[in-house]
Amino acid sequence: MPKVTFVQVDGTQTVLDVPAGTSVMRGAVAAGVPGIVAECGGNLMCATCHVYTGDGADDRFPAVTDEEDELLDCTAESRRDNSRLSCQLGLTDAMDGLVVHVPGCQT
Repeated sequence: MPKVTFVQVDGTQTVLDVPAGTSVMRGAVAAGVPGIVAECGGNLMCATCHVYTGDGADDRFPAVTDEEDELLDCTAESRRDNSRLSCQLGLTDAMDGLVVHVPGCQT
């Protein structure tokens, strides 16, 4: 089961064991991680599960789709090169140790 570390703006960290096959967003919501609003429930219809991925994470996930790219232009916090929607980040055992940074606001 991959461990995922969620880092808040103030540096607070939450480390979760998230079952493989689960999205980063679903793992965060199930555990009540602050800052992951996920208004659309992971249906790629909002940008309230925006995160910044840690070093090397982009190589482990599929490329951003056109739909995700469009929504990333609508995030409450500034978009960065490592911005992703956590609903689109499916976990595998190879992603153990993933670090994601939670923006200061989502709405």
